[in-house]
Amino acid sequence: MTTVTVTPAEINAQHGKPVLLIDIRSHDEWRREHISGTRSLPLEQLHAGCFSETGLSETDTVIFHCQSGMRTGNAAEKLSQFMYPAQALIMQGGLNAWKAAGYPVIVDRRQPLPLMRQVQIAAGALALGGSLGGLFLTSVLYVIPGFVGAGLMLAGMTGWCGMAKLLAVMPWNREHE
Repeated sequence: MTTVTVTPAEINAQHGKPVLLIDIRSHDEWRREHISGTRSLPLEQLHAGCFSETGLSETDTVIFHCQSGMRTGNAAEKLSQFMYPAQALIMQGGLNAWKAAGYPVIVDRRQPLPLMRQVQIAAGALALGGSLGGLFLTSVLYVIPGFVGAGLMLAGMTGWCGMAKLLAVMPWNREHE
């Protein structure tokens, strides 16, 4: 099945036409920043028949996007199959391309940063702090970046991230709707 991609300009030109725009990023990413009128449906929640209640037809158009286009590009064939018989399109460059083209987005700075960005910040801070502490204070602090590295490897191999689990229950990550 061939995947059809469209540019943000082509999508913006569809304004007023019945197009279903789906953001496949995580819900916390969507809450922080999204295109007006998009529906949040994270990639892991998409499945065959997930739109059966809406009764999609051959004349319907569904446009998928993510942050940069990588997730939608990698899942393009699956996305097309899930939307059958509707036409499934992929936005080139995702939300980043939409913003680069100068189109508006809805931003809610009250929402926390996406969880994976929080993990990256925390892991980086711990690794840097442990390295600097090991260099200037005591070499025993070098265990901190080692521990962080081991945790990241475990997360990559198993899909389970203890730091993400811990950050997810922090007060600032409670739902802010």
